[in-house]
Amino acid sequence: MVLKYIGRFLSKILLGCNVLVALLMLLCAYSSYLNPVSYPILACAGLAFPVFLLLNLLFLLFWLVCYRRYALLSLVVMFACVYQIRAYVPVNLPTPKSEIPKDAIKILSYNVMAYNHDKPHKADSPNEIIEYLINCDADIVCTQEAVLNKGKNSKFLNEETVKKALSVYPYHSHVQENANAWDCFSRYPILSSKKIKYESVANGSVAYEVKLGADTLLLVNNHFESNKLTADDKTAYKAMIIDPKEENLKATSRLLIGKVADAVAIRAPQADCVAKYVRDSGHKYVVVCGDFNDSPISYVHRVMSEGLNDAFTDTGCGLGISYNRNGFYFRIDHILASDGLEIYNCRVDNRIKASDHYPISCYIRKR
Repeated sequence: MVLKYIGRFLSKILLGCNVLVALLMLLCAYSSYLNPVSYPILACAGLAFPVFLLLNLLFLLFWLVCYRRYALLSLVVMFACVYQIRAYVPVNLPTPKSEIPKDAIKILSYNVMAYNHDKPHKADSPNEIIEYLINCDADIVCTQEAVLNKGKNSKFLNEETVKKALSVYPYHSHVQENANAWDCFSRYPILSSKKIKYESVANGSVAYEVKLGADTLLLVNNHFESNKLTADDKTAYKAMIIDPKEENLKATSRLLIGKVADAVAIRAPQADCVAKYVRDSGHKYVVVCGDFNDSPISYVHRVMSEGLNDAFTDTGCGLGISYNRNGFYFRIDHILASDGLEIYNCRVDNRIKASDHYPISCYIRKR
């Protein structure tokens, strides 16, 4: 009898913990509807979504084994977060390559980290990123952080060297401003390239008009505000994950949350400007890609996705982690496409580790 009462008491405590986890999961799931300028810290909650999703799943399994009626709470919360779960970890079967239409084109987006810090590209020692782009079989390539050496020093990469190496793409646009740069390599004519105006010191977005047969594709290549984490910050974060000591946990968490919150508040107006530009453009065929520096559950991603479809959510599978350093394992690189385009087989290629990002690609086709 005593054990029975103890069991009931413990179940009530666990139920209370489950309620707290459920509420926090809902907060994380719907934090993208909070304006980061007004609520910078709460707007970062989407980053913690996978943690509370996992905890909620564990509670669900526990209740199904021990107290089935309590499992309803976890089930209701999971149902309320179906969209966010699918956005964060989609499950889609790939389309066999033989079934992808012949007229579909491959688009690739890649934060190249200054082409691996300006590593020279030579016949006997090729630059790994340039070699990858030569062989990736993409029709259009958009790169971010594509900063090139302005001089003629052959020891470093410059625009002429990169353009020559990637001569498989007859059309090229290079926009370099301050401490950042954007490249677009295309097998199709680039009719125009234009920097979208918004406030930023070293980030930005470039809009291209690309001729696809009788139609024009609006392609927007983005690099939104980074989280400004130093090498020491990233090292501290990784140490905290490996060995979460209480004295380090509070200080490191406070520091990281503060920096991420500041960056989120800066990114929000940037995303607003690009989303408005796309809406006002009047183009039927639109692709928006690049390094958003934000996860699929964020204000930036939600605003940018209005009227567009996330290629990875619709055709990818798994977490699709695109940032690969210091334990920050998130999908922060995205490809979005308008309803006028069919999307096939979006994937993140984690085979190349020359940059701190992995490339993301998909096939698109005019409906």
